[in-house]
Amino acid sequence: MSSAGPRGLQGVPEALQDRESWLDPFDWYRRMREEAPVRYDPERRTWDVFRYEDVKRALDDDETFSVDPSRADDFEEPTEPGEGLILDTMLFEDPPRHDELRGVVDDWFQPRTLADRESHFRALAGELLDDAVDGGGELDVVADLAYPFPVTVIAELLGIPPSDRDRFKRWSDTLVAAASDDEGAERFTERQQRSQMEMGQYFLEAIEERRENPRDDLLSVIVTEETDAGERLSHEEALGTCMLLLVAGNITTTNLIANAVRTFAEEDADLFERLRGDDRALTRAVEEVLRYRSPVQAMSRVATEDVRMGGETIAAGDRVVVWLGSANRDERRFDDADAFRPDRSPNQHLGFGHGTHYCLGAPLARLEAEVALSELLDRVEGVRLAETTLQPTRSAFVYGVESLPVRYDERR
Repeated sequence: MSSAGPRGLQGVPEALQDRESWLDPFDWYRRMREEAPVRYDPERRTWDVFRYEDVKRALDDDETFSVDPSRADDFEEPTEPGEGLILDTMLFEDPPRHDELRGVVDDWFQPRTLADRESHFRALAGELLDDAVDGGGELDVVADLAYPFPVTVIAELLGIPPSDRDRFKRWSDTLVAAASDDEGAERFTERQQRSQMEMGQYFLEAIEERRENPRDDLLSVIVTEETDAGERLSHEEALGTCMLLLVAGNITTTNLIANAVRTFAEEDADLFERLRGDDRALTRAVEEVLRYRSPVQAMSRVATEDVRMGGETIAAGDRVVVWLGSANRDERRFDDADAFRPDRSPNQHLGFGHGTHYCLGAPLARLEAEVALSELLDRVEGVRLAETTLQPTRSAFVYGVESLPVRYDERR
């Protein structure tokens, strides 16, 4: 995102700027919940919200906490061509326009629709794992499964050749990344703008082709279907929706799958064996991963009016970041909140958000994670983390690791 995007998420809080703290931010979250549950960070010009009830309240109140970054006092209009493309999506629209945009693609992400594709998804994951499990005893969960699987799935749904998935990966990673000290803000912004332009041009050509020759794919739906208001998406909205689905369609699931394997291996060495062949137990374990190590740790909002929260007054036009990763560890809401309980129930986590903007792709992400893990368990046993230094995903709000090598014994 450029400065036109949710800048509160671009700036990483000082407490989370080193490798160790972003791999394990949960002690800091706990301290903030106790000492400063709602606090203003002058460096980022942003309010941070940490407790479950406050986070849920903000996500549930579209009138007071808008997703539209242009309502922030310090919003800057895009100045470069293509810079604001991803702003023209449901992600940054409040109701009723959000609901109209979402309605165009919503049917493709319903569990009943996805159920018809599950066998094909299993075949895709199986092919990747058959190549990765080659008798060597080690694989990289991210490179061999967690990244290529969801990218291939969303590419197929959109109707884009999976041969382009390497470009998808590069664009997606750049758009959700946080600036590094080594790179500098100006070069970082230029790189993000270049990725937006490249992605925009790619989808522009695909959109024009689908307008002329619609197919049975999601891209054709985006450019031809009418909203409930009886209109087609604007050119900018169609482009923005494609870009959003590409980024959200693989980044979240990639990190959910990798976080699941990392957590299972670290927390309970026998868990893989107990989950094998037990779909119900695997479903619950994935839900607990969504709580325990949420792939999306934070979301951004803008206050539309002065509002009291946590003993503080958030002024109209102020940016607000709600920390899902902290809310999901809130001991006021969850018993033994810092413990990983694979059979936790009930589990009303906020891993996919809450309210109007609850993640459109949540059913797909859940299904992909369960399919990927199930197929992995069908092929290997004795999974354990390989000796390595984990590197966190370079993002201010996406949580995961860049690589996750594991050792395994091949099942006979």
